[in-house]
Amino acid sequence: MSSDYLPILIQILIAGGFAAVTLLISVVLGKSAQRSEVKDSAYECGMLPIGETQPRFSVKFYLVAMLFVIFDIEVVFMYPWAVTFQELVVRDGVTIAFWSALSFVGILFVAYLYALKKGALRWSD
Repeated sequence: MSSDYLPILIQILIAGGFAAVTLLISVVLGKSAQRSEVKDSAYECGMLPIGETQPRFSVKFYLVAMLFVIFDIEVVFMYPWAVTFQELVVRDGVTIAFWSALSFVGILFVAYLYALKKGALRWSD
């Protein structure tokens, strides 16, 4: 039983060792470089770095991004169901296989209607 986990342990040790050695080398070589004010300043494609570092994004941008991720994950969960649909029909019957997927899509549809009602997808306010 423990011999089954030996390759995983070896891979974890190699990955951890590689990360540690890489970080150690970067620290050692980074300290030897000469620092100056010009090297430490931000490079802005030839422009002087004046003003705020990043523009402020609307909260709605992040809200739409989160909604996209949520509804995109729906497809990730529906794909295995679609692949195993025929096996589910043979094992459990058509009604259970169909209604389980329909209930999942129904819950997400209610969430979509809630987002529409709250105005999460409206850009102009």
